[in-house]
Amino acid sequence: MGKKNILIAGGGTGGHLFPALAIGEEIQRRIPEAKIHYIGSMFGLESKVYPIKDVWHTLLPIRGLQRGFSIKSLLRNLILPIRIIRSLFKTNNLLKEFVPEVLVGTGGYASAIPLYMIARKDDSTTIILQEQNSYPGITTRMFAKKAEKICVAFDEPNSSLESNTFLTGNPVRIGIGNGNPNNGFKEFNFKSINKTIFLFGGSQGSAFLNKAISKIAKKISGAGIQILWQTGDTEYVKYSSMNSESIHIVPFVNNMADAYAMSDLLVCRSGALTLAEITVCGKPSILIPYPHAAGDHQKKNAEALANSGAAKVINEKSLTSKVLMHTIMNLIHNKEKLLEMKLASKKLGKPNATNTIVDHILGKS
Repeated sequence: MGKKNILIAGGGTGGHLFPALAIGEEIQRRIPEAKIHYIGSMFGLESKVYPIKDVWHTLLPIRGLQRGFSIKSLLRNLILPIRIIRSLFKTNNLLKEFVPEVLVGTGGYASAIPLYMIARKDDSTTIILQEQNSYPGITTRMFAKKAEKICVAFDEPNSSLESNTFLTGNPVRIGIGNGNPNNGFKEFNFKSINKTIFLFGGSQGSAFLNKAISKIAKKISGAGIQILWQTGDTEYVKYSSMNSESIHIVPFVNNMADAYAMSDLLVCRSGALTLAEITVCGKPSILIPYPHAAGDHQKKNAEALANSGAAKVINEKSLTSKVLMHTIMNLIHNKEKLLEMKLASKKLGKPNATNTIVDHILGKS
């Protein structure tokens, strides 16, 4: 095995953070004495998750380039060079104390700094990248030639990356497919006899999905259907007053395994990690791709599930509250259709993706 010092860099959003944690947990399970250090951003979701997980980590004062034209966005971009310099110094100090044999980059702006620091040195650190999306992110594209291996979740990146790619699927959190529905009903104060919908827009929530469901949530619950609604931190205050016996609104769901297990139908975006998890769990879904994703990869991801019969896709420009209501009500009481979608979803799942990726990291593949 040999590899004892492992640096795992990635974060900013759950799509980059949770694969990093899943990979790290599997390495630690196989090599209990391994020293694993995580690098993320103090502005990313990891700033909340790493302390809860109690893992050894460093948070850099780096955040992504703001694409908006507000004063706030422009000011953030102006101080970005200062943040980069401070992050370079912090990473350099870490690398003096902790010399990794392997650097695993799971993407996002939080991984670019350590990848740059390691790549510019001609030393013995092996670089392995894990790309979640059908269209490779900018960090993967930047450092692809420096990587010994790139573990990809879709066939598409193989054509745009000239490096050593391996189709592995996306890592999912340990136990994500082994949730207990009864624990979920208890945690969210729901009745096990009622149909349950779980709506979420990724780890940070979706303002668009929140607005769409807010107009029809009471009608849906009035029909005897329960709704677990994850708004994201920033939007929670806006909708928290809609909490009721059958509408449970939370900013963030920590126990996703039980939430998935108790749900009959999911309404969500089609980010790569989300799809990896819902197919491992074998859940039917209504997918609304985020239209501004790089390379329109969310639409491609969603179409892969729809073509296999595992999901219904509604493009954002076609989504009205009436269309969403109609699609939900047509599916939720159709037992045969839900079962058909469930089986198709389960068939697409890659529950062993984490193991396969760690095999590559430890040189066993």
